[in-house]
Amino acid sequence: MPRVLSCIQPTGPVHLGNYLGALSNWVSGQHDGDVFHGIVDLHALTAIDTPGLIGKQTIELAAMLFACGLDPDIATVFVQSHIHEHTELAWIMECITGFGEASRMTQFKDRAAKGGSDSTKVGVFTYPMLMAADILLYQADLVPVGEDQRQHIELTRDLAERFNSRYGATFNVPSGFILKQGAKIYDLQNPTAKMSKSADSVAGLIEILDTPEVNAKKIKSAVTDAGREIKFDEKEKPGVSNLLTIHSALSGQSISELENHFAGKGYGDLKGEVADVVVEYLKPIREKTLELLADESHLLAMLSKGAAKAQEVASTTLAKTYANLGLVR
Repeated sequence: MPRVLSCIQPTGPVHLGNYLGALSNWVSGQHDGDVFHGIVDLHALTAIDTPGLIGKQTIELAAMLFACGLDPDIATVFVQSHIHEHTELAWIMECITGFGEASRMTQFKDRAAKGGSDSTKVGVFTYPMLMAADILLYQADLVPVGEDQRQHIELTRDLAERFNSRYGATFNVPSGFILKQGAKIYDLQNPTAKMSKSADSVAGLIEILDTPEVNAKKIKSAVTDAGREIKFDEKEKPGVSNLLTIHSALSGQSISELENHFAGKGYGDLKGEVADVVVEYLKPIREKTLELLADESHLLAMLSKGAAKAQEVASTTLAKTYANLGLVR
């Protein structure tokens, strides 16, 4: 079975876009390979510096991953900072990466252009090398990513091939593949922008851990469009189209079926039904997450189990790396 690696940052509350775009695929795909899922808290340090916040969000995210359906007996779920080999291998990757290569990474260029190079953390510059280490450490075969991560996968492949050529066969050269576009969920208050943790306001986010009342209120306050007809038209009716997409993704009904269902009805009917569908779908996930958070020792034991398996693979890779480098052992 191929080894598959996917990671997620604990940088804020998980919303419906995260769930449909990544987490639901992790759950459905856990039987199709030897899957490793990392909560990359060290990466999150480039964006968060409030003491304790990353730890709190890491625990919440772990609980949610298990509540969504990841089975710790099947999937290896671990916290990045629990495996010291990540940072050790990252340094090796930095030492074989050219400054020009790193400078061409769009993430650093975008952040530097937005906030200025003096205020942009060095960690943002070296982030792609840590990501390469995350992948190569586990000898991953497949790394499913979004289009925005394509450049990082290409760098990882280049570094693996460079190291293997220079020091001998050490790393599996991974194949990155761009995830098929699933249901694309947009902000409820700005239906032309993707639902994102970086949004200016949480009013447009359907957060998994929000109460049913809060999420229902957000949906019923969603921005809609001119006219009364309920039809899917992303250009002319982005708000209505977004609500139809959410309903379809969770109810399993096709867009055309929903258009027929809502024929002659108003936006209030659409919002009310979407709110009911979302609340009902998220209810068991939210309840299971809260149940796991109430027993943190059990949750930490589940993460410890994942860390033990991850550590076994990571330590073997790092030992081989050091040996091929010719470091004194």
